[in-house]
Amino acid sequence: MIWLISTGTLVLGGVLLDLALGEPRRWHPLVGFGRLAGWIEQKSNHAVAGKAEGVLAWMLAVLPLVMLSQALIVLAAYFSVWLAAALHCVLLYACIGLRSLREHNLPIQTALEQGDLPQARRLTSYIVSRDTEHGDASYLAKASVESVLENGCDAVFGTLFWFALAGGPGAVLYRLSNTLDAMWGYKNTRFLQFGWAAARIDDVLNFVPARLTAISYALLGNSKLAWQCWRTQAPGWPSPNAGPVMSSGAGALAIALGRSARYDGVDEVRPPLGEGRAAIPSDIQRAWQLVWRTTWLWIAVLLSISLIWKGIGNA
Repeated sequence: MIWLISTGTLVLGGVLLDLALGEPRRWHPLVGFGRLAGWIEQKSNHAVAGKAEGVLAWMLAVLPLVMLSQALIVLAAYFSVWLAAALHCVLLYACIGLRSLREHNLPIQTALEQGDLPQARRLTSYIVSRDTEHGDASYLAKASVESVLENGCDAVFGTLFWFALAGGPGAVLYRLSNTLDAMWGYKNTRFLQFGWAAARIDDVLNFVPARLTAISYALLGNSKLAWQCWRTQAPGWPSPNAGPVMSSGAGALAIALGRSARYDGVDEVRPPLGEGRAAIPSDIQRAWQLVWRTTWLWIAVLLSISLIWKGIGNA
């Protein structure tokens, strides 16, 4: 049914809703889901919980909401295909985070350019898990740029990919799975076994979107350097999907990311990302512009595919 209206048109509608409305200030669906997931984890992640309990918890958190979204689509289609199309757009709006990516990161650049390090540190602490209380301007700019590049895939392009494949329910499946990975996918004592399923499922769902994102970053930036960094640096990154996205993005911007970051008071040396000078505050805007251009590239491609599909159907 989604192809009857045009996937590209529905994607455009959902993105425009996000740009116009931004994330809900109250009753954000992902915030509510986070609370539900936290409750499920508390009830099921006991002392002897293993991978099986993690799989069951994932299913209890995600599948009922995916099935509910599908049921609502079917019910809406019973009354009107246009009502169903509108619901697809609303579901995409609820899952995508394009405008919020800008709203959470560009104020960091503003604070840094104004020399307000305490404000920049506070704002950066909202979007990353690394320590920020003693970070200088370059450290904070690097953290924000990395967040923009990685979350471009997690909050935008992965959602668009699964929406293109399965409509609103596909976007819901992906975004909820990605949220559970962010909550449960830690390799510590508490989540090593319980969070295994959440981490692996997110890896599977992100495999293709991450590489399409990396390709897009390379096409829209310093292509030669992006390809080179992807090929040589991504294999050394711990995450199989973040590696291609962030190495390609850093190369596309021709800046050096990765390397040292502090977590819980301990400095961790991570593989390098990109090549060139260190990140500066204005690179946050450059990273956002790369995500912005990639979004419209994807919309243009989906609209073109929809037109070709329609042409084939009418032939």
